[in-house]
Amino acid sequence: MNNTDLHKQGLLLFAEILTRQPEEIKLFTSSAMCRDAGRALQEAVSSPVLEVAAEAVKATSAFLRKDHQSAPPVQYRELRALLEAMLDRCADFSQTPLSRRSLGHASSRDVEKDILRRGKFLLSTLEGFRNACRLAVEFQSEPSAQENPFTAPSAEKEDTLEAFSEFLLSACDSLCIPIVMRHLEQATHPALMEVFFSILHSLFVIVPHMKEKFSKKLAASSFIQLTLELKARFCSGPSHAALNQVCSSFLYYLCISLLSAPEKTEPPSQEELSAVSELLQHGLPHISSRSPESLAFLSDCQYVEGAARQRQYCILLLFYLAYIHEDRFVSEAELFVAVQSFLLSLQDQGERPPLTIFRASIYLLAVCQDKDDALDEAVISTIRKFLETIPDLHVIYTHHLLLLRFFLLHPELMSRFGHRVLELWFSWEESSYEELDDVPSAGQPLLPASLAALFHLLRSSPSILLILLDLIYSSPVDIAHKVLIVLRAFFRRNEDVQVGGLIRGHFLLILQRLLVEHGASPSEGQSGAAGASGNLPSLLSLLSLLQLRNESEQELDSMAMKLLHQVSKLCGKCSPTDEAILQPSFNFLYWSLHQTTLGSQKRAAAVLLSSTALIELLEKMLALTWAEEGSPRTTLLCSAWLLTASFSAQQHNGNLQVHQTLSVELDQVLKALSFPKKKAALLSAAILCFLRTALQQSFSSSLVALVPSGARPPPAPGDTVLAPLGTSQVLSLVIGLQNLLVQKDLLLSHACVGCLEALLDYLHARSPDMALHVASQPWNRFLLFTLLDAGENAFLRPEILRLMTLFVRFQSSRVLSHEEVGLVLQGATLADLSSLSNTTLHALRGFFLQVQSMGLLADHSIAQTLQVSLGGLSPRASSAQPPLQDMLCLGGVAVSLSHIRD
Repeated sequence: MNNTDLHKQGLLLFAEILTRQPEEIKLFTSSAMCRDAGRALQEAVSSPVLEVAAEAVKATSAFLRKDHQSAPPVQYRELRALLEAMLDRCADFSQTPLSRRSLGHASSRDVEKDILRRGKFLLSTLEGFRNACRLAVEFQSEPSAQENPFTAPSAEKEDTLEAFSEFLLSACDSLCIPIVMRHLEQATHPALMEVFFSILHSLFVIVPHMKEKFSKKLAASSFIQLTLELKARFCSGPSHAALNQVCSSFLYYLCISLLSAPEKTEPPSQEELSAVSELLQHGLPHISSRSPESLAFLSDCQYVEGAARQRQYCILLLFYLAYIHEDRFVSEAELFVAVQSFLLSLQDQGERPPLTIFRASIYLLAVCQDKDDALDEAVISTIRKFLETIPDLHVIYTHHLLLLRFFLLHPELMSRFGHRVLELWFSWEESSYEELDDVPSAGQPLLPASLAALFHLLRSSPSILLILLDLIYSSPVDIAHKVLIVLRAFFRRNEDVQVGGLIRGHFLLILQRLLVEHGASPSEGQSGAAGASGNLPSLLSLLSLLQLRNESEQELDSMAMKLLHQVSKLCGKCSPTDEAILQPSFNFLYWSLHQTTLGSQKRAAAVLLSSTALIELLEKMLALTWAEEGSPRTTLLCSAWLLTASFSAQQHNGNLQVHQTLSVELDQVLKALSFPKKKAALLSAAILCFLRTALQQSFSSSLVALVPSGARPPPAPGDTVLAPLGTSQVLSLVIGLQNLLVQKDLLLSHACVGCLEALLDYLHARSPDMALHVASQPWNRFLLFTLLDAGENAFLRPEILRLMTLFVRFQSSRVLSHEEVGLVLQGATLADLSSLSNTTLHALRGFFLQVQSMGLLADHSIAQTLQVSLGGLSPRASSAQPPLQDMLCLGGVAVSLSHIRD
């Protein structure tokens, strides 16, 4: 005999010995002997001679028996090397060309022979791998085999049952499954598939901690379809009962694993899982039909008896688990019709499906419904009846965009269940959407697909917005915050969607309900995780955003007035520490006052001034500006000062009735401007706005009383005419304004110039000499040139033009000489006036007219050129740039630029 025959005969004999050896008598008395045998088999399996390798694989299958491997310590590393060699040899053989004949083409008979040889070799390999899996299962009940106590410490991680079990799973995934799938493209052998599915089935037991991941990968790789096709092809009759049993067992373990750890839905209760388990155990062995027959069976409108109904349940579950893992092997249109018929059959027979089955039905209807397919009214009615028997929809909810669309597209379902479905949708969304918030319109990021689809639904059905508004009111705070961000993003991106009236009416109802439920303290529950009052800041934030979207000069209707009243009433019930509620509320009140017509401003101010509690709250908050402890955030103080200034101006201009006066310590106001807080430019601007209003009213407001701080010394001679200001206070204020101007903050500069204008007007009316003294201070020249040193054409900035207008008006030639006035006008004639903003042009006109009225136009040609240029520019069309938005939200504070500036 040659060497090949010797190898074959030796391996055949070894396999026979391994097979016939009685279990009670150990063939290998030590682990060293077992290791040597394994290495010999490994070398034989890797033989390039196919016949030798085939016999070696059979011997390996017999070698992988518990009694042959039980001598401690178990050689898991050697077993792994043996299995790797066996699988690699099988993979190499399966990838060789079907025929190696050098002459001509292989005949079909030759190809069939090659496929048959490959099938036999693959079957032997799989039987060996199955025995390795069986070995791992048997060793699970052997503590010594699990721990392998006699293993060297250095090899401990590899030589354990756990590591060996994980290797089996990995090898099956990377080698067994690909080899079998390639072979299936050429031939299908029931015996081979029986062994293959028994391996897959055993792996659920071998690596229970990884069965969830394993199950999802199998489902996503179309194994449900593959198993059902095998059962339909080979198991429709009494033949291949073993294949039917192993396929049914595999499907059972796969389904239970997928249902126990779902990705997009709540896991079923233990009771529900037990019921489904029993259902699958009884039903799966009887399913052996192809997909078209299964769909027809699911659509059966005749009376369906118990066993048949169980099979329907099993078929529906299999389709559901396949679809949820993107294995859509049945027609969506046909499945859509079949599920409808199935639900109608249940309704006709008065049956109530298990929750798992109903969840599967709803999901399949949602994902299979085409845009043009409409649900029959009877089906919608049936679904609604089933849903009404369920205490909470979370038990049947599957997180999918199409399921959300399904509920929101059908008014009968949306009206009854839309609120809860949307709440579940946001609770399952992993993203917090923070990246969508506070993004300028020019830099809006691309929307996620789910949000883009939701926005499309919102545009087509604005009533969904009301449900989202209710969610902000009633959901847990984290969900309410998500909804708020989404609605903000929707309104920013869809400015053409006019829903202000619809939403404001709903807001009004919510606020009224809230004030009834939490009348004494609306801030109750803010520290809690849920509750309407905890979500109130989110609601008010959205309300202020909607107010900002309104067009300027828009008349306030009765609904808007009612909202103003409710929000002011809500503020009156808060304390200064309720910042989360007060900030958006103050923003809403401020924008409402400034974003409307003069007539509406007067009516709105009258409504707000009637709230004595709101005025008292503002008084407390203004006093906290200079408190060392317990002071609210700077943003809230800014809003309080701006709102007070607005109230004072509206009350004075409209001679409105005052129900409650508001006292402010003048000394503290001046001190706050002389010693401003760090990084609080907006707060300084707000206080300046308030002081400017008081100066314009000559401290005669009926609403605001500026009172001294404690006992004051007798006024100095000449101070009486300036009362309530004193000379030292005026000079201190001027120095403070100069210091603030040097900061070169645009908004703060506008506020400073406005306050300086009002101060000089106030002084000029009482003491012209004092006004001239203030305007002619040498420091003003240094200040002006510091501001002019801000770049080319800095003199064309509106705040600088207004400042120079003041100096010209009060004949402060020591600050701005006549020659320098001429240079400014000359520079203006050379500038491109069409590129300037309307604000700048207005300030330039004011400067030019002031110079003209003071007779300082030395060069009449320059004056004439400038006059023609300014006259040719209309206020609206003058600027090549788009007009600046007047209403802004700066750092969370509602601001009207025109209010700060003018």
